[in-house]
Amino acid sequence: MPDFADLLSLSMNPLELIARGSLMYWFLFLLFRFVLRRDAGSIAIADVLLLVLIADASQNAMAGGYETVTDGIVLVLTIAGWNWLIDWLAFHFDWVRRLVAARPLTLISQGKVHLRNMRKEMISQDELMAALREQGIEKVDQVKLAVMESDGQISVVKNGK
Repeated sequence: MPDFADLLSLSMNPLELIARGSLMYWFLFLLFRFVLRRDAGSIAIADVLLLVLIADASQNAMAGGYETVTDGIVLVLTIAGWNWLIDWLAFHFDWVRRLVAARPLTLISQGKVHLRNMRKEMISQDELMAALREQGIEKVDQVKLAVMESDGQISVVKNGK
C-alpha cells in the first residue's frame, strides 16, 4: 500500500522547482523561436525525434531529481503558467506579439519567387510547389502573393487572371 503522505509531500523547495522550470522554459522557448525553422505545416520524423530528445535532456535540468507527485505538479504548473502568461501578454501587447511570433515571410509576389526568403526558412522549390498545388495552383505565375505565416502555413492569393 503506497504512503500517500510521502507521495504528495514536496521533496524539493517549491521555489527551486519554479526557478528550474522557468529557466528551462525560457531556454527552450528562445531555442524554438529563434533557432529552429518554421515548417510548411508538417512535422517530420527528425522534428519529432528532436522534440523527444530535448524533452528528455531538459527534464533532469528542470526537475533536479524530484521524487513526489507534488513536485511534478509544481513544475508542470510553472511551465503551463509561463505559456499562459506569454499568450496573454501577446494578446494584449503588440510588442510582445512581435517578439514571440515570427513575422510573415513573402515567398512569392506577382509571380516572382523570393529565393532568399525560401533559403532563410529552408523551403525547397518542391515544398513550395506542393503548397501551391494544395491551393489548386499549377504555376507560380498564377500567384499574386504567397506568404509563410507565423504558424508555418503558406497563405496564397491567386492572380485575377
